[in-house]
Amino acid sequence: MNSFKNKGNKPTKSGFGEGLLESGLKNQQVICIGADITTSVGCNLFAEALPARFISLGIAEQNCAGVAAGLALEGKIPVFSTYGVFAALRSADQIRVSVCYNNLHVVIGGAHAGVSVGPDGATHQALEDIAIMRVLPNMTILSPCDATQTKLATMAAIEQCNGPVYIRFGREAMPDFTSESTGFVIGKSQMLKNGTDLTIIATGHLVWEALLASEILESNGILARVINMHTIKPIDMGVIIDAARETGAIVTAEEHQIIGGLGSAVAEVVVQHFPVPMAFVGMADRFGESGTPHELMDKFGMTATAIASAATRLINGKKNVGISPA
Repeated sequence: MNSFKNKGNKPTKSGFGEGLLESGLKNQQVICIGADITTSVGCNLFAEALPARFISLGIAEQNCAGVAAGLALEGKIPVFSTYGVFAALRSADQIRVSVCYNNLHVVIGGAHAGVSVGPDGATHQALEDIAIMRVLPNMTILSPCDATQTKLATMAAIEQCNGPVYIRFGREAMPDFTSESTGFVIGKSQMLKNGTDLTIIATGHLVWEALLASEILESNGILARVINMHTIKPIDMGVIIDAARETGAIVTAEEHQIIGGLGSAVAEVVVQHFPVPMAFVGMADRFGESGTPHELMDKFGMTATAIASAATRLINGKKNVGISPA
């Protein structure tokens, strides 16, 4: 059964703020750029502790990207954060041309990701940001699963990378179940649970749901491998290929559009190296709505029950066509 325990619900944005501050205290080259929503995205800790290195540009997200690029050219390590819909979509041109084209070390915090933002509604629910950022050359994309891992991911983005990084995180308090002692290696996923019947590859908030889904499946005699794909780009090809070869079926789960997100990234690896049946849990090509996080996650099928159902259908289909692991 699931050996991971929830230490208490905590917003992943809190982990972003904690990691940003810790890196900032260690390196005076780290600069934080705000867009008039400092507390909402977790940057208030940095702003309060290191005000001389905090720049507020107001509601001008494109300017944040441009100023960050200029600071990076001068040897600084700029970090700017705003809601993911504005960071990844509104600033896409400036990120593409000023940041990615020059391969600058700019760290971008995409907050309020997914439908779990809740009552803010469709305009503020980032469901396309992975797809947009994934196609940009030189961009690294991180999608940590809880507050603790978001802290580690933020520090890794600042301290280990040389080019642009997009970190995706949420607003609502979600289960915090990982340990700082585990560490964080960009591009290297984590197998949270082994299994032989199929693999669930999840990212972000849906990693916890994937673990719960594995318990549901285990109670029905299905042993699911659970992988936390916290790095979307560069993706861990080796673990995906091993999962396909050893379990014969893969379900992906993400709080993002199915098109262009984690599922697409995994499918690109699977189809080229070891084709197996796949199922995709995520937003089915539509916009979100206003509601409580729980209501929206349930309505749009981003829960443990939905993941377990998709896995069960996939297992039954695999049996019907006589597919077995190599």
